[in-house]
Amino acid sequence: MTALPDVLSLIQPTADLHIGNYFGAVANWVKLQDTHSCVFGIADMHAITMPYNPADLRTNTRNMVIDLLACGIDPEKSTLFIQSLVPEHCELCWILSSQCSYGELSRMTQFKDKSNKLQSESADEYVSAGLFTYPILQAADILAYRPTSVPVGKDQEQHLELSRSIARRFNQRFDTDFFPEPKALYTKTPRIMSLAQPTSKMSKSAGLKHYIGLFEEEKSIRKKVKSAVTDTGEKDPAVYMSPGVQNLFEILWACEAQEVADQLESDYKADQLKYSELKGAVADTLVELTDQFRQRRDELLADSDHVDAQVRAMSEKARQIAAETVKGVRKLAGFPAL
Repeated sequence: MTALPDVLSLIQPTADLHIGNYFGAVANWVKLQDTHSCVFGIADMHAITMPYNPADLRTNTRNMVIDLLACGIDPEKSTLFIQSLVPEHCELCWILSSQCSYGELSRMTQFKDKSNKLQSESADEYVSAGLFTYPILQAADILAYRPTSVPVGKDQEQHLELSRSIARRFNQRFDTDFFPEPKALYTKTPRIMSLAQPTSKMSKSAGLKHYIGLFEEEKSIRKKVKSAVTDTGEKDPAVYMSPGVQNLFEILWACEAQEVADQLESDYKADQLKYSELKGAVADTLVELTDQFRQRRDELLADSDHVDAQVRAMSEKARQIAAETVKGVRKLAGFPAL
């Protein structure tokens, strides 16, 4: 039997990663692979629950593979797979759907948020059944590998709890302990906010000035940081830092530029901080970080055939684990062996 991983996590293939994505998830993955047996996936099948372009999906999935490798996901330490190359996820999803109630799905907040957004943007667009049932596929994504832990943020707790509930119900229904109930793996992940609206989380959907791409060019990074909102009016004596200033410090801390951040914070406490110096330090730190990612990404793109073969091999490795899980599930659920 193929060894089961300790940690499992997936990410949807977006057009470009930004620094909020990196510090919120990917940087943590890179650290976890040094201490855990990890399986990471690109959830391209989840990306079809909202209106999409097939060519863009294919391109974004391939680019996400390259981007994650450029960020430090190491095939020698971890398994990185593409979800659609492991069809066992879908079979398991169907079986697990019988262990999930309509009421549980109807209470999922992301379905409400996304369906409302979709209907407000276009009266012609329908809300797909996939958008309603995709939490079961998320549960299948996790349970296919029977990990002990799943790295999550607070906004993902509801989905993980549903996965735990489905695992528990399956075990009770078939009198087994086949599925472990995966635990949330909480690690310190900084919440990076929009540069232009620091009370909102960094997001590409808000527009170019609101985020910094992980592979963005130096000139553009410096321009965006220079324009970042700091104080929007008179300082509130009851607030240590305004959201904009706090966000710039968060970026420095996330980049582990502790010495620079400590000095600038000392200046801030003494009311001697020049925001131009803070912004300059943030820009310098981000340029240093993104330069190494762009260089590594260029190397991977120059050897893209090897990368394609590598991710297919890793997806096959992931499929072996998922297939063993499905084999056990089929037996327990009463289906004939394949």
